[in-house]
Amino acid sequence: MRLAKNLARYFSVAAVLAVVLLPMYWIVISSFKTLPELTSPTPTFWPRTFTVEHYVRLFQQVPFVTYFLNSVYVALASTAITLVLASLAAYSLYRCRYRARHLLYRAFISIYIFPRVLLLIPLYVLFTRMGVIDTLLALIIVNVTVVAPFSIWMLRAFFTAVPLDLEDAAMVDGASRLQVLVRIFLPLSAPGLAAVALNSFLMSWTEYLFAVAFIISDGHKTLPVGMAHFLQQYFIDWGLLMSSSVLIAIPPIVLFGLAGRWFIKGLTAGAVR
Repeated sequence: MRLAKNLARYFSVAAVLAVVLLPMYWIVISSFKTLPELTSPTPTFWPRTFTVEHYVRLFQQVPFVTYFLNSVYVALASTAITLVLASLAAYSLYRCRYRARHLLYRAFISIYIFPRVLLLIPLYVLFTRMGVIDTLLALIIVNVTVVAPFSIWMLRAFFTAVPLDLEDAAMVDGASRLQVLVRIFLPLSAPGLAAVALNSFLMSWTEYLFAVAFIISDGHKTLPVGMAHFLQQYFIDWGLLMSSSVLIAIPPIVLFGLAGRWFIKGLTAGAVR
């Protein structure tokens, strides 16, 4: 009986790994296949001939570096702004006492009631009047608007776990609210901040809906929008699509490898506190 349970566990884990890893393996392997093999109706699970022509064409025929730098800029700026605003808002909502703070918290979360597509037209009109259409600033504003409410919720478990006596002692010694936040709450909430940063970066890195609506010129396109160039009506350049997918996946994988344990700890903190 115990052997059967262990086999069932191993089988379930192997099945989940296969579902997750096989598509990634197929994309990586396909990026090194020649175009005839890549478009052949007979699939091959290992390239007959390795080639890097798709990666070479990616940098020669497509402004991939421009798309990449735009995505990095938008993701890092959105992450930094989200960290600052979410930390200030979380401290205000969870540690300060004033009227209607619970109403404000519900107002923040209510943004997720509406599908994002419903926000396209109002935001487009607003950004047009602001003069930020077809700029990276528009994407940064949208990303922060969408990610910040969830980030505030993620920090709730960490900010409410800080002892009240510790905060009172710091304020008795003459520390201001901002000093208490920076010197006490942020260091003690490092796992939560790492989770917020990683989530914000991933959401900004992969955002497509608003990017394709608000960005017009090629010089301001991000990677998800730039990849759509390979998906044409009558032709799909599978070689460029696969090679670009591999390069696009590298930053999130590296970032998650460095801060993954903090991300998981940040997401699960509320379950044990």
